[in-house]
Amino acid sequence: MRISGGSLRGRQVQVPQGLIRPAMDRMRESVFAKLGDLDQCAFLDMFSGSGIIALEAASRGANPIEAVEKDPLKWKTLITNVAIAPVRIRCRFMAAEPYIRRARRSFGVIFCDPPFAYRFKGALVRAIAASPLIQTGSRLLVHRPQEDPYLEDLGVPRSVETVVLEESKRYGRSVVDFFVGL
Repeated sequence: MRISGGSLRGRQVQVPQGLIRPAMDRMRESVFAKLGDLDQCAFLDMFSGSGIIALEAASRGANPIEAVEKDPLKWKTLITNVAIAPVRIRCRFMAAEPYIRRARRSFGVIFCDPPFAYRFKGALVRAIAASPLIQTGSRLLVHRPQEDPYLEDLGVPRSVETVVLEESKRYGRSVVDFFVGL
């Protein structure tokens, strides 16, 4: 797996053992093109896995960056991979839910890439929206399978608390939902 853009473009990263579904190159390129300039943007990569999304953000100037991963089988690879970043990527080895409950700071971009089988995406969006993680203009991105109906739980116009769905972009059989903080 390679970093798709920025100062680290083309650098190869390791893939951890166990169940992993790395974000596709084309999807990463498109998502980061849509996000635009990340220079000095605070970036949170939840369900980080290999750390490829955090590295893509670092490669494009984001700082500070945090990566959250609960699976101990992925920790060693995550630490090895983020070591190539031009800035420090702070790794938090815990589940997303307690991380959200303990959050005290906000981020400009929050990327959530839970396992496709994760059934609590709606609750995850609601919890983030009610937390200090989101501020006006923050962007929350959720990667999911196209058949996942979690958006229906959020209601129309698919907004909750302090975020509203701005756009959903399809990449093969997966979708990235772009929320923006109100």
